[in-house]
Amino acid sequence: MRVFVTGASGWIGSAVTAELLANGHEVLGLARSDRSAAAVAAAGADVVRGDLDDPEGLAAAAAKADAVVHLAFKHEFGAFTAAGRTEEAAVRGMLDALAGSDRPFLLASGLAGFAAGGEPPTELDPSPHEGAGSARGGSENLALSYVDRGVRAVALRFAPTVHGAGDPGFTAQLVKVAKKRGVAGYIGDGTNRWAAVHRSDAARLARLALDGAPAGTRVHAVAEEGLLARDIAAAIGDHLGLPTASIDPRDAAEHFGWIGGFFGADAAGSNARTRELLGWAPTGPGLIADIAAGGYSG
Repeated sequence: MRVFVTGASGWIGSAVTAELLANGHEVLGLARSDRSAAAVAAAGADVVRGDLDDPEGLAAAAAKADAVVHLAFKHEFGAFTAAGRTEEAAVRGMLDALAGSDRPFLLASGLAGFAAGGEPPTELDPSPHEGAGSARGGSENLALSYVDRGVRAVALRFAPTVHGAGDPGFTAQLVKVAKKRGVAGYIGDGTNRWAAVHRSDAARLARLALDGAPAGTRVHAVAEEGLLARDIAAAIGDHLGLPTASIDPRDAAEHFGWIGGFFGADAAGSNARTRELLGWAPTGPGLIADIAAGGYSG
């Protein structure tokens, strides 16, 4: 298939691009800068210049492809609402271009806001986020609503940490905070849970979902279903040679900065149905092993 991949030069997107190319697909990779365009071209994909602020351009690229894997998102932590609205418009534009074609549209989603201390959400649980003003612009529910309009929409729910050597995400930020503060902290009693998946496993799941997930499916890119936050902090502390300590929830924002709200959340997730549906078996190292092996030493 000729696959239009947004976020093709990003942390997850570059791995997905490599996975698709290695398995016989062609890739059209979205790039908003010269640097991104060079990275996409170097990977062996065709470059599509543009960005999420141009829904018409995204729709035109989607219309030329056999499938879309939408991984890009504006991670502007001080402008969540605006980012959500941009996401909603971009997703709607691409979906409208695919309507009636039965072509695949895979959408990056997440597990934040689901568990809230209860049982880990499964692939059958609907997203609680609705509308352009909600998290990620309610794009998961928007995409799945197009199943009835002839789009093979699939939600890719990624664990809150997609880890590996060079990971620039949440775990890297926690390491930076620990170095700055001289302590590897967790919030409260640290029993809130984070799901995790290695980048290589996430990329392989995206390819399997593209090849075979039915319309309306939610799949969970989750290898470890719920690591305790205090165990993640302890692994960071052990690696850095720093003490591990509880941070009072009232002090979390000051101690951690923007990531405090995420690290204090419960973000577990089940993967049983995904494994059964797609025959997906994660093989990459776990998050604790990645931390111990120096994956976050940079």
